[in-house]
Amino acid sequence: MNRSTKIAVGVAAVVVVAGGVYFATNSGSSSDKKFTVAMITDAPGNIDDHSFNQSAWEGLQAWGKENGVKKGVDGYNYFLSKTKADFTNNFDQAVAAKFDYIAGIGFDLQEATQKAAKANPKTEFALVDSVADSKYKNIQSLMFNSEQSSYLAGVAAAEKAEEVGDTKIGFLGGVKSETVGRFEYGFRLGVASVNKSLKVESVYANSFGDAAKGQLIANTFIAEGIHVIYHAAGGTGNGAFTAVKQHDQTLKSGSADKVYMIGVDVDQSSDGAYKTKDGKSDNFTLTSALKNVGKALQASANSAKDGKFKGGKATFYGLKQGGVGIVKKNLDAKTLKAVNKAQKALENGSITLKYTTQYSK
Repeated sequence: MNRSTKIAVGVAAVVVVAGGVYFATNSGSSSDKKFTVAMITDAPGNIDDHSFNQSAWEGLQAWGKENGVKKGVDGYNYFLSKTKADFTNNFDQAVAAKFDYIAGIGFDLQEATQKAAKANPKTEFALVDSVADSKYKNIQSLMFNSEQSSYLAGVAAAEKAEEVGDTKIGFLGGVKSETVGRFEYGFRLGVASVNKSLKVESVYANSFGDAAKGQLIANTFIAEGIHVIYHAAGGTGNGAFTAVKQHDQTLKSGSADKVYMIGVDVDQSSDGAYKTKDGKSDNFTLTSALKNVGKALQASANSAKDGKFKGGKATFYGLKQGGVGIVKKNLDAKTLKAVNKAQKALENGSITLKYTTQYSK
């Protein structure tokens, strides 16, 4: 082999080795890239809202722990929406940060989610609590059979109302919509299953973030002699808890005038803790109708990560799937028995609920 041939072979070897190193380096970095998830909060943004946003964030944190990733652009994160005007900008930021899966938390984000999906067809999106147009094949809608958990809440409410001799029960809604309509529909049927003569008085605040209005509505219920109030109103419902606490704190332990709240989305037992007038610890949260947004978000993110993204479709989560439920720890034996019986009937199909947008307008 002459000198020039040896040089050519040497150069070729270097190129091959270098190319091998380059390929190995790049292929390694590609395979090491973690699947990333972001959520855009509903407005007014508060990650500790004892409601929707908090439930979603807790689920996303659980997803991060399960998948060995941390908060940040290389793992998971949230974008806080102080007002609805922040939705589009937050989606733009999440896309720019190259998150693989981006979830809009709440039906108010439908328009912004669809806009982001149209502009970014290669990014996968989730829309919680509303059904996106099926033409958007990069959006999976995450829906909940809230009418089922609300039915159980209605059973518990009716049992308590009968116990204290009431003829009316209060329902506080946030904004009229198909989503909140599910709550009222199921609740009314649950109440009627115990006592058809019990009236459910329904009042909407036209807001999910007006605690002062929630407090005013609850005080009106209390003034009417209502002792059980169920809210499906997000942050507005927190005002109702304030009103009930202020009322119950003026009563001695065991008073027949005690008012009870039924929470929503997350376990609101901690919000019902208070001291009676005679200094005893008590709790006025009768139960909470759970919407496990976090579990749904966690499950859907895992499906997307595993290449099983269900774009263009709506996935419903009910009692059987663990998507909805009810808190039972504060229920007495009689009420617990009635709730368990109703839950079994819902799960085995003995009781069927057919929500077709009732109470949505």
